[in-house]
Amino acid sequence: MAGTGKNEETKTLAEEADSLWLITFAGSIWAVHFLVCYCATAVICAKLGGDTAAILMLRLALGGVTLVALAGIAFVGWRSWLQWDFLDDWDYVHNLARKEDRHEFLGHASFLLSIISFIGVIYVSLPVLFLETCQ
Repeated sequence: MAGTGKNEETKTLAEEADSLWLITFAGSIWAVHFLVCYCATAVICAKLGGDTAAILMLRLALGGVTLVALAGIAFVGWRSWLQWDFLDDWDYVHNLARKEDRHEFLGHASFLLSIISFIGVIYVSLPVLFLETCQ
């Protein structure tokens, strides 16, 4: 019986470590998407000087990268929503700091960061819709 408490503690620490990683994923996807979009545009415009075919390929490629980024952020948001577990008990007020409450809080925070990151990726992608030349 003494080993059971140790296993539960190890499991709790592993879940919290996973939760902390989950918090960073949506923002990281957003940052990588931002870098890919702006670096690719800078390279294409600097090397090809605004060639129409190159701009079209850039727009299509960045559209694909955007869809992949949005799908990744949506997946992180879904996992965070499941971890938050709000609809299970409708309990959003916690008087005591229990392990479950901390775990749900990390899910809630990760879910909100996923929403912000999703909106950020959309805003970073908007210039691609209007990109016609590098001028």
